[in-house]
Amino acid sequence: MRWLVTGAGGMLGHDSVRELLDRGEDVTGLDRVTLDITEPDAVQRAFDAHRPDVVVNCAAYTAVDDAETDEARALRVNGDGPRLLARACAAHGARLIHVSTDYVFSGETRATPYPEDHPPAPRTAYGRTKLAGERAVLAELPGAAAVVRTAWLYGVHGRSFVRTMLELEARRDTVDVVDDQRGQPTWSADVAARIADLGATTAHGIFHATGSGEASWYELAREVFRLAGADPDRVRPTDSRSFTRPAPRPAYSALGHARWREAGLAPPRDWRSALSEALPLIRKEMSQ
Repeated sequence: MRWLVTGAGGMLGHDSVRELLDRGEDVTGLDRVTLDITEPDAVQRAFDAHRPDVVVNCAAYTAVDDAETDEARALRVNGDGPRLLARACAAHGARLIHVSTDYVFSGETRATPYPEDHPPAPRTAYGRTKLAGERAVLAELPGAAAVVRTAWLYGVHGRSFVRTMLELEARRDTVDVVDDQRGQPTWSADVAARIADLGATTAHGIFHATGSGEASWYELAREVFRLAGADPDRVRPTDSRSFTRPAPRPAYSALGHARWREAGLAPPRDWRSALSEALPLIRKEMSQ
């Protein structure tokens, strides 16, 4: 089976290529320089050259705040690009796994995680453009497309909240972190593994790939400090009013994982277990 990963220069795209290579799969990774998914001719050339059986779309416009004043550009990448990929998959008989986000939901305070079939209600330009991509993919490729929503990503490569906390631990006596936003810390390598599992099946529809359990950013920061051998009490709680941004951040973005079990696949593991495995690798990469 031949795999094509778009957005391979990013954190999740990089990990997806690595996961598939480790499984012995035939995979090609294309970054935004080698494939602009918004250009029809470029998409066609990529399919003609690589003839994929499964496409994993990790390409995205992810500048959440910039999208508030640049929604048209974000829509081209997050909405029009996935539509072009889906159409090419339909023409070539390929499956598509499209990566999306928790921002398709309102992010208002809830008591339980959002199930996969919960009605979307994005409050940001970024969320609206990602929802447009989801709908385009599922409309153009019914029965052969899977949307994988994720959130709070960190990885060994690239910038992330976890890496920032490690850097701040080394430079500051204390760090103020918001305690009124809850979600699911998620290691990108775990998402890559779930994507690889999904691509080996015929399962389609919407899946949530986030770490199990919940935490606030404050609780996540404390766990990073603890695992790094630092005093977690150096992390101090604050609220969102201390960090105003153009795009509102979700107060609650935990996602449910029922579809994995329905498809006969293992749901993502607990976020603490993943972080304890990932953190030494991140620290090693930072020291090089």
